[in-house]
Amino acid sequence: MANGDSKAWFGDEPLEQNDPEIYNIILKEKDRQRRGLELIASENFASKAVLEALGSCLNNKYSEGYPGTRYYGGTKFIDELETLCQNRAREAFGLTAEKWGVNVQPYSGSPANFAVYTALVEPHGRIMGLDLPDGGHLSHGFMTDKRKVSATSIFFESMPYKVDPQTGLIDYEQLQVNAKLFHPKLIIAGISCYSRNLDYAKLREIADENNALLLADMAHVSGLVAASLVANPFDYCDIVTSTTHKTLRGPRAGIIFFRRGVRRTLKNGNEEMYNLEKPINEAVFPGLQGGPHNHAIAGVAVALKQTMDPSFKAYGKEVIQNARVMAKCLMDRGYHIVTGGTDTHLLLLDLRSKGLDGNRADKVLEEISIACNKNTCPGDKSALRPSGLRFGTPALTSRNLKAADFEKVVDFIDKGISIALEIKAASGPLLKEFIATMESETYQKKIATLRDEVETFAVKFPLPGKDVL
Repeated sequence: MANGDSKAWFGDEPLEQNDPEIYNIILKEKDRQRRGLELIASENFASKAVLEALGSCLNNKYSEGYPGTRYYGGTKFIDELETLCQNRAREAFGLTAEKWGVNVQPYSGSPANFAVYTALVEPHGRIMGLDLPDGGHLSHGFMTDKRKVSATSIFFESMPYKVDPQTGLIDYEQLQVNAKLFHPKLIIAGISCYSRNLDYAKLREIADENNALLLADMAHVSGLVAASLVANPFDYCDIVTSTTHKTLRGPRAGIIFFRRGVRRTLKNGNEEMYNLEKPINEAVFPGLQGGPHNHAIAGVAVALKQTMDPSFKAYGKEVIQNARVMAKCLMDRGYHIVTGGTDTHLLLLDLRSKGLDGNRADKVLEEISIACNKNTCPGDKSALRPSGLRFGTPALTSRNLKAADFEKVVDFIDKGISIALEIKAASGPLLKEFIATMESETYQKKIATLRDEVETFAVKFPLPGKDVL
């Protein structure tokens, strides 16, 4: 708007002119993504079509409620959109409307999980999820001996299950023993940094022994489930939640699937029906959320359609193959990979045998334009002082990197860790001393040389959605 002239504004001024400061920040981030190697397991690159849906006029529309029962007018086409997204969600995972309902309104994965707990567990009800230091997620009930970290652990009573510290594999036998003592109402089969298929059949057995519901949080592997490349939670679970932006390659949003029909036949011959749909839908809205983000739902629908193209299964196979190549190449160089490999899109590198930790390695890798994240390893005492690095291959596979390219990526990682070891040897014991040494002229020259190599390599690969900011 110029000089108070109301006619000067009609919303048509492009971002570059209307807000050059924001525009330039976006351009810098776009350039960082193009020049760097994104190895964060929870990240991916959405397609141009998904990004266009996210930036559409659907952002303008409020539509509290569900298709056919809205609290706002003008929702005819929003109903059509949400119903289509629900149907595509079932189709993408081979489900029928008779046996599975779906809610596509959650804003993301953590709200989706919290909605399920709110609906089915009730305040101070008991849940069991994989412990965060062992590869679980915050939203599965993480707490320490000092405080309840996750809101899930504040409003519900949580008891974690663990991995075997030697193998890194989930200790299902101990989970079975602890569940009989704890009597959970809900068991969560889900991961944030665990590289092996979950044994859903065993988890189902444990849930049945305790008359508990079984929830799968497949956020990390949902794209691989859609491509039929990893264990399928729908075969055993009562509820399945997911984000939609990781291996599914969609927008930042969440989704909840819940069973319909007969849950089980009782000893007297009567059938017990599932009662999940109404409580879960009411927990999402009006319980925890207001109007759904219709632009995000459109993006989810687009991504779900893309999973049904044969090319998506080929993509999923490459994601897993590339993760296995990374794991093997790192092990060939003397690194320790937790569980000895991977069945999925991610791997966990334990740096304790190298005399390094995740904090220091992560700092150097970021300096050379490799984005990953520090992560706890089995046996770690604090999430603030993790021993490892988590790597994932979905994003770079979306940029068309092949197995041979990931061998080169491992070479860059190895060189970065070598620099980190040099810096550690030359600095004091504190992280701030490590950072100060890293920022010295001597090491900045080494880092700059390696960063140039990484960025020269990275820019050769296309960035999906490159025509969209």
